Amino acid sequence: MATDIKAPQFPESVADGTVATWHKKEGEAVKRDELLVDIETDKVVLEVVAPMDGVLTKILKGEDATVESQEVLGQLEAGASASASAPAEEKPQAEAPAAEAQGGDDDGDAQAGPAARKLMSEHGLRAADIKGTGAKGRITKEDVEKALANKQQSPSSASAPAPAAAPAPAAGEREERRVPMTRLRKRIAERLVAAQQDAAMLTTFNEVNMKPIMDMRKHYQSEFEKSHGVRLGFMSFFTRACVEALKRFPAVNASIDGDDIVYHGYYDVGMAVSTERGLVVPVMRDADQKGLAEIESQIIEFGTKARDGKLSIEEMTGGTFTISNGGIFGSLLSTPILNPPQTAILGMHKIQERPMAVDGEVKILPMMYLALSYDHRIIDGKEAVQFLVAVKNFIEDPARLLLDI
Repeated sequence: MATDIKAPQFPESVADGTVATWHKKEGEAVKRDELLVDIETDKVVLEVVAPMDGVLTKILKGEDATVESQEVLGQLEAGASASASAPAEEKPQAEAPAAEAQGGDDDGDAQAGPAARKLMSEHGLRAADIKGTGAKGRITKEDVEKALANKQQSPSSASAPAPAAAPAPAAGEREERRVPMTRLRKRIAERLVAAQQDAAMLTTFNEVNMKPIMDMRKHYQSEFEKSHGVRLGFMSFFTRACVEALKRFPAVNASIDGDDIVYHGYYDVGMAVSTERGLVVPVMRDADQKGLAEIESQIIEFGTKARDGKLSIEEMTGGTFTISNGGIFGSLLSTPILNPPQTAILGMHKIQERPMAVDGEVKILPMMYLALSYDHRIIDGKEAVQFLVAVKNFIEDPARLLLDI
């Protein structure tokens, strides 16, 4: 009996999704909880897994198709195992051998799925270059990624015959390549434009001497790592400094809802993370209740999940304030854009040694520019400047965080 494979139940904030990649194809055996298809929404990529062992008999929604919550994507015939499904795979292999799919490879058993073929085509790989680990030697997307990693690491790869590369454009030819925006990129564009159109956005700047924090890290790094199992970074200090400053200036932690100002009595700090798919902002809940080690651990977790596309919608929903660290990419100064409906965002930048006048003497100090973009509709310039000065004071004199002054 066939079982419907349905799209996940989308949250209220997500209207629909797009079928990104089918990891299995019709006639292929699957196991319970094995990944079948990725659904890309404007916030996250959702994974749909097999509800039971069986054979994928029909794909109703192909790649790039738009689907709604709980819409049927395909059908699974229950009760079959990988070994029992071999006859079902022989027919499509006979009709579309890998030699045809990969342009001349004569290994008919090494058939590749759509995602694997796409990745192989992008990198100029042939089926003969990859060892398939799927049923009957079928090449999976993971096999292609592994082959690419081995190719990059292997010192002998330079001497191996290179795959046929796409012909280079002729001299003087003005080449163009048109690709559709991903749903996430569209959503990012919409929110950034809306932030600039709807808010009276303004940015104020300051600079902070990073030497006290750097000296503290150097002195306690080893002991901190032994005690907590995580390295001590700068983001935890800035998170704590921002939380303490937010307590003193509640408007910076507020949001606008129509004609109302909503003052939040909690501190959920968003951390802007850059990924291959675009910028995402996971939210650290109740940041005021976390120690430095907890903050560092959660930042690492956010980074790992963002890189692997494993962030959930719940982890990226809400937030009362955002921190963006463009300094890791070398940015010296920028004007960060608000993350609606929040009313402020702090931008961190590159640490650079500069000559500074200290008590009548010139000293070379590691300095960082800070930028606070804020919504002038509810935050006055005085509050914004004082907030940024408070953050600066906490970083330059970390004892203030302990003494609550």
